[in-house]
Amino acid sequence: MNQERRTAIVTGGAHGIGAAVAKRLAADGLAVAVLDLDESACAATVDAVTAAGGRALAVGANVADEESVAAAVDRVAAELGAPTVLVNNAGITRDNLLFKMTALDWDSVMNVHLRGAFLMTRAVQKHMVEAKFGRVVNLSSVSALGNRGQANYAAAKAGMQGFTKTLAFELGKFGVTANAIAPGFIETEMTAATAARMGADFEDFKKMAAAEIPVNRVGQPEDIAHTASFLVSDGAGFVSGQVVYVAGGPRD
Repeated sequence: MNQERRTAIVTGGAHGIGAAVAKRLAADGLAVAVLDLDESACAATVDAVTAAGGRALAVGANVADEESVAAAVDRVAAELGAPTVLVNNAGITRDNLLFKMTALDWDSVMNVHLRGAFLMTRAVQKHMVEAKFGRVVNLSSVSALGNRGQANYAAAKAGMQGFTKTLAFELGKFGVTANAIAPGFIETEMTAATAARMGADFEDFKKMAAAEIPVNRVGQPEDIAHTASFLVSDGAGFVSGQVVYVAGGPRD
């Protein structure tokens, strides 16, 4: 089986890293379901894929809602084919120092990142097991190592790493691999919003970040997409349970 006969789901695919991953996987020959909370927001990504000759489907779903996830995966299977590649990219931030962080801030981040990845993977894994092939790529972050003002996000992204390793143990015998990508500073709407919250000019914010990165630049969504492309390929079949830091330099 080659990539042209496979179907991928990319959550949080309307913008940023998710959109870049969706476009790259489509260029690799996969049919791609672009999943986001607002289906209409996926239009630009889907249009870019189809304009380049690929197959894509916009799917609106709340990854933290069990029924929404089940309906979305069923729709993808019916309209594009059984999904055997899943990129759990959907994520939000609700940054604050611990003493200012509300329970809602905590729960919202945990629900999208961890509950969302759990529900999506549980729904898709049956298709992978039946096909005796599967690729799960979970988006973690360098924040998993700890980051001031991100107790919720850091905990969620560290949790994604433990989730990934457990998937590798449980699903490996069915031909399914699971790996995590932990991006460093990537130029997206999310990092622009972070700069705005800090009252910093985004260009200055990027320059300060680049000065601390060994390769002397900030990352682009395409940097993550290239890594995801490898991890879902046939050639990565012996790579599983790994956390790949795509951060322009080493991380502990």
